[in-house]
Amino acid sequence: MKPHVHRMKSATAIARRAMQLRTRAETLCSSGRCAAARELARQALALVESGFGRDHVLVAGPLDTLASIEETSGRRDRAKQHYARALAIVEHASAEDAEEPDVARVHVQLLRHLGSLHTSIGEYAEAESRLRAALERAQRTLGRDDLECASACNDLGVLYKFTGRFAEASRLYRRALSIAQSQLADDDPMLAVLNHNLGGLEHARGRFREGEPFARRSVAIRERTLGPEHPEVAADVAALAAILDGLERYAESEPLHERAIAIFEKSFGAEHYEVGMALGNLAAVYHATGRTEEAERTYLRSLAIKRKELGARHPDLAFTLNNLAYLHQTEGRPRRAAALYRRALAVFDAAFGREHPSTRTCRANLDSLAKDAPAARGRRA
Repeated sequence: MKPHVHRMKSATAIARRAMQLRTRAETLCSSGRCAAARELARQALALVESGFGRDHVLVAGPLDTLASIEETSGRRDRAKQHYARALAIVEHASAEDAEEPDVARVHVQLLRHLGSLHTSIGEYAEAESRLRAALERAQRTLGRDDLECASACNDLGVLYKFTGRFAEASRLYRRALSIAQSQLADDDPMLAVLNHNLGGLEHARGRFREGEPFARRSVAIRERTLGPEHPEVAADVAALAAILDGLERYAESEPLHERAIAIFEKSFGAEHYEVGMALGNLAAVYHATGRTEEAERTYLRSLAIKRKELGARHPDLAFTLNNLAYLHQTEGRPRRAAALYRRALAVFDAAFGREHPSTRTCRANLDSLAKDAPAARGRRA
């Protein structure tokens, strides 16, 4: 019996050490120290693979952590590979293992994480398939009020917000918020995420005043728990600034955009995707306040980062193309504006379809040029 007990203790020690490494890696990654986080995640993966074998269900956890770090670093292809491998391991687990609550929870998380990655890179059909499967699996095996159900509702809501299905997104976000509020402390990070997303949904609907309280609540939670210089705080600050832009309160929003950019650059480097997103928003402020040369330079920098990080067919790139076209239109450069509107419209149409609000806005902008109406003005997407 002694060797058997020894092996059990050894396996438990391996699993515990791997979890410690993963937890430390996740903390480092959230504060922007992705290289150090990646090394710890790889150590955790190697430890579990050597202790249990490459296809053991416990390998899925370190793979998930490593994938998340690669995604944060902008290495989305590598992240997708790790998520897919982890998901395959869990889905090939024995029927007995698959019904274990811990394995079911990991399965839901992997479906969510891979689905959210598909959302971020514009693969919306794949995203919906994964995220709906995550929600169904969570409800069936963990219960409708489990926090994984709330997370799955949130992730699916993000997809529906991006694709213009605002009513469905609102229903999912509010269901998630109800579950989370019934179980979590007031300053829990999940409540910050949900308030951030509800604010973002109202922004997408053009209901800026309704979105402001959600955005401010998210910033307050993050600052209390993470401090003022954390990249997750920067993401919430940038979202609040965008809502203030919609309210034309540029004197308030501009320093918030600048603060977010400074934090992102310090945490991730000057060419990171988050920097590109924040620069695009700051450029819109410059344009709205009459600083067109600064706006054009900043839009071009945002475009360069987005093109490098996302490719030429991603809708996030099209938003900046539309907005730069609007700048050219308002400055009396119709040919440049038309060329950019056409590029943006092709991307929006392919990604979202003809009836999405961003597609319709971009098409209306192009039509206003085609009609050659001096009084016509485009709109930022």
